[in-house]
Amino acid sequence: MLYTCFKMSAPIKSYVFGNKFKHFVLYSWKFPMRTNVPYNCYYNKPCMRFLSNTAQKERKKFKLKWVLLGGVALGAAVGGIGTILVPSFSWNGSAAQVKKVDEKVRTPIAPSRQINSKSDNSGLKLTLYQYQTCPFCCKVRAFLDYYGFSYNVIEVNPVLRKEIKWSNYRKVPILVCEEHGEKEQHLRDSSLIVSVMSTLLVRKGDSLEEVLKFFPTLSYSEDGKTKLEQLNRHAVMFGSEENKSAREEEKKWREWADNKLVHYLSPNVYRTPSESLQSFHYFSDVGEWERLFPAWERHLVVYVGAAAMYLIGKRLKKKYSMKEDVRETLYDACNHWVKAIGKNRSFMGGAKPNLADLAVFGILNSIEGCEAFQDVLQNSSLGPWYAKTKDEVRSRAGAGLLTEYCYDKHFQHKSELGVAGS
Repeated sequence: MLYTCFKMSAPIKSYVFGNKFKHFVLYSWKFPMRTNVPYNCYYNKPCMRFLSNTAQKERKKFKLKWVLLGGVALGAAVGGIGTILVPSFSWNGSAAQVKKVDEKVRTPIAPSRQINSKSDNSGLKLTLYQYQTCPFCCKVRAFLDYYGFSYNVIEVNPVLRKEIKWSNYRKVPILVCEEHGEKEQHLRDSSLIVSVMSTLLVRKGDSLEEVLKFFPTLSYSEDGKTKLEQLNRHAVMFGSEENKSAREEEKKWREWADNKLVHYLSPNVYRTPSESLQSFHYFSDVGEWERLFPAWERHLVVYVGAAAMYLIGKRLKKKYSMKEDVRETLYDACNHWVKAIGKNRSFMGGAKPNLADLAVFGILNSIEGCEAFQDVLQNSSLGPWYAKTKDEVRSRAGAGLLTEYCYDKHFQHKSELGVAGS
């Protein structure tokens, strides 16, 4: 029989490359064990003419069921992974806004971890919904850590995303803010979160609700679809013209980080199948997926995700006109950033990091454990700046501004209560 099958070269090619492959997957392992119908070796499936109408209907139901289940599983995994780990697929232009009436009531859940800072007496209760290795989430954490905010972290399940089922916005990061026990504000979009919280720090007399008025959402129709554009998402509202050139430079490089740098990550960390799998194992370890999520979900994301993102990375390489060796594009971007800082400054902000420094650091920090990042340190001039910025973030070097904010808010609150301060 084997000799006969191999002699059939054309049918075998048709089997391997044509529609007969689906017959092998769907029929060969099931019906020979469970039925006594004659078996067709040529097509590797039971002879349909020997099956009753009932049996054929059952076969179709079985096939449909597994196709649907496979489609749901793969779609959930790749869809979830796409929003987590492919910055270019994550629409990062949503509004920071007060909770909408069509959103469900947020159900409090135990945080994955808590970040406590002694310098934070602001009365702000912050909860960050995130993926640990999402570049946009890393950018928000870099900002919060540098300025010394206390906040809770809720790690979102990358497949089911049940932790944010209360929100009609199905992406991260989402920063939930409560100011002195007042109504929650749900801030969306990483750059917008940073701009809103920075404006809150410098405009010490304004409440969070008043600050949000500086960041309106423009709604418009294009090709019959309603689109939203967030205004001022890279701007900090100081209320004065002081240091205007420095602010413009900061804004320019924040935009560069969002529009250029972040899109170079995926084609690099998913450059080869082995590199893609290594990256996902790193994401699992640093995100504590083993502790937080069921084993089947973790394995689904790691293995299906690694395969899917390897293929998607190839498409992104072409979309963003990257060099044949995508590493070269990433090296060039990092060298371009360091050159812009210059030899006379430690950071883009001068002696201390500014928001552009924190944005670039946060984005690159998301791939710190990946092979691509180690190659960047060895083949570009990024290393010294990155190490210094990491030290500044870890030590909460910007906490002085938050301390001033807390001091002013404390006496403002006492004044509103009619209590004289000394």
